[in-house]
Amino acid sequence: MATLTAPAPRTALPGLLKRPAVGKLLLLAALAAVLVPLANARWASGSWPQELTVDLSKPLAAASDWIINNRDSHPLFLYFFGYISNAVVLSVRAVYLVLLAAGWAGVTAGAGLLAWRVAGVRLALGTGAAFLACGLLGMWVPTMQTLALMGVAVLASVVLGALLGLAAGLSDRTFRALRPVLDTMQVLPAFAYLLPVVLVFGIGVPAAVLATVVYAAPPMARLTALGLRGADEEVLEAVESLGTTARQRLFTARLPLARKELLLGLNQTIMMALSMAVIASVIGAGGLGDRVYQALASVDVGAALAAGIPIVLLAVVLDRVTGAAGEGLRAGGRAGWAYAAAVTVAVAVAARLAGRLDWPGPWTVHIAEPVNRAVDWMTAHLYSGVPYVGGTADWAGHFTTWILDPMRAGLQWLPWWAVLFVVAAPAWLIGTWRTALTAVLAMAATGVLGVWKPSLDTLSQVLAAVAVTLVIGVGTGIAAARSDRFERLLRPVLDVFQTMPQFVYLIPVVALLGVGRAPAVAAAIVYALPAVVRITTQGLRQVDPAALESARSLGATSVQQLRQVQLPLARPALLLAVNQGVVLVLAVVIIGGLVGGGALGYNVVFGLAQGDLATGLVAGAAIVCLGLMLDRVTQPTERRAQKGA
Repeated sequence: MATLTAPAPRTALPGLLKRPAVGKLLLLAALAAVLVPLANARWASGSWPQELTVDLSKPLAAASDWIINNRDSHPLFLYFFGYISNAVVLSVRAVYLVLLAAGWAGVTAGAGLLAWRVAGVRLALGTGAAFLACGLLGMWVPTMQTLALMGVAVLASVVLGALLGLAAGLSDRTFRALRPVLDTMQVLPAFAYLLPVVLVFGIGVPAAVLATVVYAAPPMARLTALGLRGADEEVLEAVESLGTTARQRLFTARLPLARKELLLGLNQTIMMALSMAVIASVIGAGGLGDRVYQALASVDVGAALAAGIPIVLLAVVLDRVTGAAGEGLRAGGRAGWAYAAAVTVAVAVAARLAGRLDWPGPWTVHIAEPVNRAVDWMTAHLYSGVPYVGGTADWAGHFTTWILDPMRAGLQWLPWWAVLFVVAAPAWLIGTWRTALTAVLAMAATGVLGVWKPSLDTLSQVLAAVAVTLVIGVGTGIAAARSDRFERLLRPVLDVFQTMPQFVYLIPVVALLGVGRAPAVAAAIVYALPAVVRITTQGLRQVDPAALESARSLGATSVQQLRQVQLPLARPALLLAVNQGVVLVLAVVIIGGLVGGGALGYNVVFGLAQGDLATGLVAGAAIVCLGLMLDRVTQPTERRAQKGA
């Protein structure tokens, strides 16, 4: 391949200095030369200064005590939050009673017929088999509890998200105001949503539902606004020329044109609601998530798997059904829906008359005991002592000793001002000074909150997990982009992994690696891999074929085409893969506090379990700051500008 002659050394330096990135780094270095000696003279120890820490434990404890003491008497709770709580409880109970009244046969028939109407016989059979599997595993009642909570949460999330999206889609001012809020909410780990609602509503179903609503509404709002703002202007002008009002244009043109985005928003809302409904078991949601949580707390892998399989089946079924709805409903019209409803009612009535509403006990398959026996065998044979390669516990121990411990020690050894400059550099290089300032302030806020060291511990786990995720994910994405056959084989695996709730990933890593920081990092890697692989594959496949043909005509080898053409042209997609990998890894590293991950995740779990809301809220606020910092450090300004377009 033709090569360019290197410029003379005396002209290279001036040309290098003209680059914006070099100018930013030089300015940052000059700023550091002024500020670092001052900071070192004032705070020589290097650890976060105690005088820059704000102790929030006392005011938060006082606020928590005030809320608890006034929850049954203050008008704000009696006539506002109390009504909301009662409405949520009554709604969830009503849906749950309807599901129980329909019986296992009625619910299975209804779900299968709904899938048939949306996507055809094949998905209908798969849906029916999934619900039957929930019963066979002895998880029918917990499954109905989860569905009842999800049904109420999804309805509220869709209504709230659609209203916000409608306002943002029709008003530029509202869109500009909501965009940073939705951006921030999108990067927050699920655990960060639990503590505020617990503070107001206490432990129980209302807090779980409202946390799920707040977590699941942003995708609906964002995609609704995107669909309305992206409507074909020529169609809107044609409709307006007919003398229609703004309301008529909305219902006859804008909403129909945005149908695909609206259904995609529904799909994303349902999937996020299921994920959050499972995580919300920590604050009393009940259902399948509670079974997993209790099993993980006692390291009962068999019981956790028995509850985890129905969660995965529900996730896959809900994803396929709502995804098929986005492609368009099947023919048949109202008559087909009426037939499906009539058959469902008939099956439910027949089951009631036969006294077969509850799942038959003899039909239950107990897998907990054999799974635990398999885990015991693995503990005895695979955890350690395997010749040459070592066991899974050895791998986890080596990863902790050689990677996690040095990274944590290195970050905690750095002076606090050095950490802030390290954060500022990449944020300013890929963004603006506002991006860098936001990232620095967010990182500094963790020190102000008094959790500087736990935040660096969490950050070390995130960085280690992201590094492994990018190496495996980008490599796999490159292979998938270069081989259609490999991409087809990989697609169903990624589909399943991408629909699984975060909580479920903890089960296999506990079975294989035990508890600790390494299993938490392993779960985060597996959870983030599908998104990184998909984005990398898509970015490489979308490279202009003309550029590749030009490189081939110059005699470039396959490796040269990849390094010099595909990877540079796919840079925006690769940066997006890094950003999404960081956000997804952080979400599961925090949940890893349930399996010994420690750091901020442990503080949140401890605060929730012990009722120490001060500790939990401070850790939750630090998680928010850490997520905001990581998002700004890895999110190019160009991509943010594209979002607002």
